[in-house]
Amino acid sequence: MAAAQANGTQATGAQTAHAQRAQAAATPPMGWNSWDSYGLTITEPQFRANVAVLRNKLRSFGWQYAVIDEGWYFQNPQDRPTPRKLRYDIDSYGRFVPDPTRFPSAIEASAPSPRNDSSAADLTPATIQATSFTSLARWVHAQGLKFGIHIIRGIPKVSVERNLPIQGSRFHAQDAADQNDACSWDPTSWGVRDNPAGQAWYDSLLRQYASWGVDLIKVDCIAAHPYKLDEIRMIRRAIEKTGRPIVLSLSPGPTALDHAAQVTQLANLWRISNDEWDLWSADGKEFPQGVKDQFARLSAWARYAAPGHWPDADMLPLGRLRPNPGWGSPRATRLTPAEQRTQVTLWSIARSPLILGANLTLLDPPTLALLTNREVLAIDQRALRSRELLHQGNLIVWQADLPSGEVALAIFNIGETPLDLQRGLAGFNPQLGAHAWRLRDLWAGQDLGQARNVTARLAPHACRLLLLRPIAATSFAGP
Repeated sequence: MAAAQANGTQATGAQTAHAQRAQAAATPPMGWNSWDSYGLTITEPQFRANVAVLRNKLRSFGWQYAVIDEGWYFQNPQDRPTPRKLRYDIDSYGRFVPDPTRFPSAIEASAPSPRNDSSAADLTPATIQATSFTSLARWVHAQGLKFGIHIIRGIPKVSVERNLPIQGSRFHAQDAADQNDACSWDPTSWGVRDNPAGQAWYDSLLRQYASWGVDLIKVDCIAAHPYKLDEIRMIRRAIEKTGRPIVLSLSPGPTALDHAAQVTQLANLWRISNDEWDLWSADGKEFPQGVKDQFARLSAWARYAAPGHWPDADMLPLGRLRPNPGWGSPRATRLTPAEQRTQVTLWSIARSPLILGANLTLLDPPTLALLTNREVLAIDQRALRSRELLHQGNLIVWQADLPSGEVALAIFNIGETPLDLQRGLAGFNPQLGAHAWRLRDLWAGQDLGQARNVTARLAPHACRLLLLRPIAATSFAGP
C-alpha cells in the first residue's frame, strides 16, 4: 500500500512538473535577445531602448521576451579576449550579479548598498555587490513583456577560491565545484558536482532568479560541447522548487538526437546547431552555421516539437547587427531579402522559437514587415504538427497541420539557379490530393482561388508559403 502511495505521489509530481513546463512554453517563445547586436557589452539604457521598440512595434504580433545575453556581470566586457583582465561582480553567496555601472537600476532594488570586498581584492578579480535585476524585470513586466537572462553553467571560480557559503544551505562553494570540469571557452566558472551541495548551488541560483522576476533562463555550455545531463537535471529541479514557470533554454548546439528523450523531459528549448549567423551556408564548417544548414536539422527534430518543449534553430540575425555583434563586425544582415524570408518561413513552419537578434532601435521597414506578418507567425504559434514532406534535389517542401483542417505548405529552392515548379498537391502529399482547397499566398497576402496544383518559379534561396483551406469537393471549380 505504501509503495502504491509512493508511486502515486511520484506520478503526481511528474505530472505537475510536466504541466509547469508546458505552461512556461505552451507555444514556441517569441522575443528578442541582445547577443547578435550587442554581444557581451549591452548596457541598461541600450536594453531599455530596445524593449521600448519591442513593446511599441512587435508586442502586439506575439513578440514578448526581452533577453539579456552573456556577460551582464562583467565590469569590462571589452576585455573578454584577455580573461586575466576581466573584472566582474558576485554577491556574498558567490552568485553573479548585474554590474551596477552598466545596469544602474540594479542598485535601486538592492539592500544593503553595494560594497567592495577589499579583503579579497588582491586575490580575485570579483567585487562583492548586493545588486539585482529586480527593478529592471519589474519594468519589463510593466511593458507587458517577459524578462530573460543568459548564464554559463556552473559556479564562479572566484567564489570557489573564497569558498563562499551557498545561500540557504550548510554547504560552501568548494563542496559544489568540480574543479576538473570547466567550459572550454568560458574562463569564469567551474562545473558543478552532482551531489547535495551541487543541487543546493543551483537551488540558490534559481531562487535568486525567481526573486528577480526572471521568466526565461538561457544556460550555455550545457547542451553540447559538452552535454551535461546531471547539471540540466539539477537546474530543472531547482526551477520546479521555485514554483515560477521559468522557461529553460539550453545552448549551444548541436544537441545530439540521442538525447531527445532527456531534453524533451527536462528543457523547454534546446539548440539543434552551433551558432547560426547571417550566411546562407556554413560550407562544411562547424562555426558559424547558415540558413541552409538548418533544413536537415529541423527535419530530424520536427517530431519532438510539442507544447512545453521546442527544438531551437537559434536566433534570427536580421536587420542591423550593431554596434557590437557577438560575431563579426557591425553590419546590416548579410542575408538577402529572399534568404531572410526563407529563414522566417522555415523557422515558422518547423515551429522553432523565434528570437530576433536585430538592433530594434534601427529597425527598417522591410525588416519590420518581415516580423509582423500575422499569418506567417500564426503557423509557428498555432500549428499542431509539422514535417518535411519532400526533398528532391534543390526542392524542399514542408507541411504544417493547423486547426480547422487548414494546411500550410512551404516550398523552398535551396539551389543556386531558379527552380520552375508545376505539381499537383497530391505530388507533395497524397492526402492533399483527396481534397479540394482554396489557396492563399501568405507572404503576398493574396487569395489564389481554388486549385489542386501549384505552379511557381522560385529564385535561388527563395520560398513560397501557401495556406490551404479545405472546401467541399462539389464546389471545386479550379483547374
